[in-house]
Amino acid sequence: MAGLPKRQRVAAYAVIIRDGRILLSRLSPSITSEELWTLPGGGLDHGEDPRDAVIREIYEETGLHAVVGETARVYSAHLPGVWRDGRRVDAHALRIVYDGWVPIDAPEPRVVEVDGSTVEAAWKPTADVVDGAVPVVPMVLEAVADHRPFRHQRLGAYALIERDDAVLLVRISDRGFHTGSWTLPGGGVDHGEAPRTAVVREVREEAGVECEVGELVAVHDDHFSGTAPSGRYEDFHAVAMVFAAEVPADADPHLSEQGGTSAEVAWVPRARVLSGEVPVLDLVLEALRAR
Repeated sequence: MAGLPKRQRVAAYAVIIRDGRILLSRLSPSITSEELWTLPGGGLDHGEDPRDAVIREIYEETGLHAVVGETARVYSAHLPGVWRDGRRVDAHALRIVYDGWVPIDAPEPRVVEVDGSTVEAAWKPTADVVDGAVPVVPMVLEAVADHRPFRHQRLGAYALIERDDAVLLVRISDRGFHTGSWTLPGGGVDHGEAPRTAVVREVREEAGVECEVGELVAVHDDHFSGTAPSGRYEDFHAVAMVFAAEVPADADPHLSEQGGTSAEVAWVPRARVLSGEVPVLDLVLEALRAR
């Protein structure tokens, strides 16, 4: 293929995976007569930052407002003798592929761009992509094979608050991991914040009451993968410190945080928790058994 015009193209794409599905764009008939799916993304405009380009392209091809990570992988493909714009060229494609995510309440994807290179956007089962049930361009398989969930380690501080034969618990909303399960009031420790101070703040935010923090009861860790409240798929490692705490005798705990990861606050009988009747996180059982 010596002597063919050389054509180099730089493009940016994103791997957006959620709950076992990946967001893909279907190439238009002007590109291929067969059904063929690719990652959302496309070519960089002259002078355009790759991160800006991929966010723009994702919106044009899926109608979704995405966020992309700080790092990326680069894939290089030399394609001598391919057709581009009605002529045969010696093509070199450089693809910058980011980890991306969209909000958990994002609408169903739809193509916004008119007369573009894609005609459909959809969430496809990742397993169907890997085993060939969904026809994709080679770049998709490369990117999926290399993709690793974002690793997030989080330090949390929680309160074990008991009254008579009941324990104060909060039910996790659909914006948090383990939706519907009950856990202790508490949450992440801010940078530079003392863990006991975090407990007081979190109990106030989640249960609407002030508490007095006592001794450390237990340290628990949990490791799992799932979709974070931001919409990003994460490899999540939680390290939780549980402190004994007390609230005033006349305190009336109630849900004070709206739109967060807590859906309900209640005094739950200890016996119902230990019997398994009420679904709780292991953090709760470990703390109760440590007392």
